Amino acid sequence: MDIASSSLCQAHKISLTRCQPSSPVNSCSLTFTGFSLPQISAPSLAKCRRKGTSSGFVRACVAVEQKTRTAIIRIGTRGSPLALAQAYETRSKLQAIHPELTEDGAIHIEIIKTTGDKILSQPLADIGGKGLFTKEIDEALINGHIDIAVHSMKDVPTYLPEKTVLPCNLVREDVRDAFICLTAASLADLPGGSVVGTASLRRKSQILHKYPSLAVEENFRGNVQTRLSKLQGGKVHATLLALAGLKRLSMTENVASVLSLDEMLPAVAQGAIGIACRTDDDKMANYLASLNHEETRLAVACERAFLETLDGSCRTPIAGYAAKDEEGNCFFRGLVASPDGIRVLETSRKGPYVFEDMVKMGKDAGQELLSRAGPGFFGN
Repeated sequence: MDIASSSLCQAHKISLTRCQPSSPVNSCSLTFTGFSLPQISAPSLAKCRRKGTSSGFVRACVAVEQKTRTAIIRIGTRGSPLALAQAYETRSKLQAIHPELTEDGAIHIEIIKTTGDKILSQPLADIGGKGLFTKEIDEALINGHIDIAVHSMKDVPTYLPEKTVLPCNLVREDVRDAFICLTAASLADLPGGSVVGTASLRRKSQILHKYPSLAVEENFRGNVQTRLSKLQGGKVHATLLALAGLKRLSMTENVASVLSLDEMLPAVAQGAIGIACRTDDDKMANYLASLNHEETRLAVACERAFLETLDGSCRTPIAGYAAKDEEGNCFFRGLVASPDGIRVLETSRKGPYVFEDMVKMGKDAGQELLSRAGPGFFGN
């Protein structure tokens, strides 16, 4: 079984149907929750046998069948449970709109391991920060190995690789952070000296700014399940996770409380899923246009304009959030901080909920904080 199949086996329940060479066989299949490979016909099975495959296991059949069947859309994603959930959400939305994509094998999900997945022993800031969870997926897209790439938008660098475009954002989930703890209901309830685990400098700086008596373990990395396991094992007293991810994984029962935006401003584009394709692929661009949620796309553009203007190093805590207010206008809040939480600078903007105006707001807010921060604040 290849890497992609192995990773999917770990993330989903798998049912294997053995092809019995000693009895009449019409088909065999491999199925796991949320995805089904096409039925394998008897002629295809015969090809397996002619090549010397005596075991009759379905994986040999699938290998032959995949050579003759081409997916209409190949989706590239990371292999974590959350990344897979986002890929399946994308697939479901495409199938709901386009009947031709409901056929077996019409959409194939390709798991691609990224640098961020491979190196877990060091803080993100020490191994490059930006692009750690997207680089290999983008390369697969550019090389034509996949047709579209599904990303968590907060992982996407402000500068997209050449030959790619990101024209689509799905409807944004809740942007807030969730407090996870076995002994306290909120950050404010933690005793002095308690250790909060997080790999996010944004979270670390805001925690220390408001609760200087707490300590932060900043190399608290891994997927959601791994971090929850570390918490239960007593490595830290509490942790913070994006509420959006917990909702997509149906794991909100682990949440002790949800932090308000005043207590913890989210990462730029938190809760948003972005889908990229090649610049010359009109077919995929049309598929993605049918999925795009314009209100989310504009909010993310505003926040990313803010981040791009600041151009902070991966060691600079930055937070930003744009949303439509009750009057239909855009309200934006931005923040930069020192990693120790001693200095926190904030600003806000309000204006029309229009792409050009919102990008301008994000850039203007970034320029203000650059000026206020002064030389050296964004140093490496």
